[in-house]
Parts: sequence; structure tokens; C-alpha cells
Amino acid sequence: MQTLTLNNGVEMPALGLGVFQTPPDETIAAVTAALELGYRHIDTAAAYGNEREVGQAIRDSGVPRDEIFVETKIWISDYGFEETLHGFDKSAAKLGVDQIDLLILHQALPSEFGKTLDAYRALEKLVADGKVRAIGVSNFMVDHLTTLLDATSVVLAVNQLEIHPYFQQREVLDFDDQHHILNQGWSPIGGITFYPGYGEDRRSVLRDPAVTAIAETHGKSPAQVLLRWGLQQGRSVIPKSTKRHRIAENIAVFDFDLSADELAALDALETGRRGGPAPENVTLAAYGRAIPEA
Repeated sequence: MQTLTLNNGVEMPALGLGVFQTPPDETIAAVTAALELGYRHIDTAAAYGNEREVGQAIRDSGVPRDEIFVETKIWISDYGFEETLHGFDKSAAKLGVDQIDLLILHQALPSEFGKTLDAYRALEKLVADGKVRAIGVSNFMVDHLTTLLDATSVVLAVNQLEIHPYFQQREVLDFDDQHHILNQGWSPIGGITFYPGYGEDRRSVLRDPAVTAIAETHGKSPAQVLLRWGLQQGRSVIPKSTKRHRIAENIAVFDFDLSADELAALDALETGRRGGPAPENVTLAAYGRAIPEA
């Protein structure tokens, strides 16, 4: 497994298992399979409702806790200084851990950015207290990042974004690179591109002729090509699956390289079409919901 060094020196496995939209009753089996197959990085979130099952699978796996990189997210309903400290307590208790490896803010909440800044200051305290090893954000745009960097003292380690060839967010990626913030791709195999509502034609990047041609050249699947595209550009990737054979397929991406021309061909697929919620539309009124106690 390739690792990446965060800006505070923490080592993180480059590829992890995501459990977004994985029902609790399927999460244990998915995480168990991943750990058996060699994954050592699991990405979850308070809003996913499956932190407890992630923790159970980790405990039951027999893999030492210090070999597993656990990442989770604070939901917008728990923003604010004291609220975010309590959000950590809830997540840590559900996961059954004393320390979380990477704790990030799930959205920018631009309409109430003061709450976002207070939440981030709570993350800074959690790092200082040794309860969290690294901190970051998710779905933050350049203006959000600029304000955050100006108002806080600990430079975030990770920005988790929707990144696949159809939606690459190069302005944000470049900003993060300039500030030594690691880009982490959610939906790195473009699964969101075939969800209902993704444009009128709902083209799947997995079925794009440019992707399938490269996959055929290397004897790999389209998903493996897309993961390799992200990894070769220095990003972390967290593909999601509940099927053991897909989980195994997604980690088998460290034995081939894409050429410069192949990387360029994938870069050229940009559509500018976002699949997830527009960050400016994320408000407590639209998306707020209580995160249950542990």
C-alpha cells in the first residue's frame, strides 16, 4: 500500500474504503472484507449513520488498531466550538476509539461561516490535546479555504472533494497544492455520474470510451484506471463498495502506471458538471439534522 505524508508528518494510506450510503447492516461485512484484503484506511462520517459498525468491524478484525487509519467527519448540525468537541466525543464513542486519525468538517456551511470557524478551532484543540492526529475539511472551495487559513493557526491537512475525470475542480486542487493541503477524492471512480439527476444524459465516466480504451490497454477495469489516475496525480482516493470482489478490485491498482498521454486523455474529459450538492447551497435549513448520541 502506498502512503502519503500529510503536512504535519502523519502517514496516511493513499487508498481507503469509503462507506457513504452503506447501510449499517452491510457496513460490518464491507469493512471486514476490506481489512482482510489489505486496506488500512477507512473513511466514514457522523452523517452516514454507520460509525458504530465501522468500529465493530475494526475491533473484530484482529488487525492492531495502530495499523488502521480511521477518518470521520463532523456534520454541520454539530458546528460551533463546544458542539464540535461533543461531536468528536460522539464519533469516538461510536467508533470505540480514543483517538481519531483524521477528523474533518463535512461541509463549509457558507451561510453561517462563523460556526464553521468555531468548529475548526475545536479541531485545533483536539489536535493539541492528542485526541486527533490530523484535521481537515470536505467540499471547501477556494474562498472558504482562504478565509479559514486567515482566521486559524493550524493549516488543514486534507480537503476531501468530488474528484473524477468529469469533474476535476482544478482551481481548488491547485490552491490546495500551493498550501501543502492533500487533496482526497470522493467518488473517485465517478459513481456519482450515474446517480439519478446527474444531468440529462447521465453519462457514466466508467463507460466513457476514453476510459474503457485505456483499461483494455492495461488489462484493467475502468474503475482501476480511474483510481490510478487519481493516485498518480498525488491524491488520496476512497472508493466505496459493498461487494467483496469490487473491494478487491479497487485495491489492485499499484502494479501498473498510466502514461503521460493517458493521463492527459483522462484530464481532457472535464465537463464542469458537479454531481454532489453545490457547496453554496448547503445550509442548516436544507441539510441540518441531529446526529444521535453514542
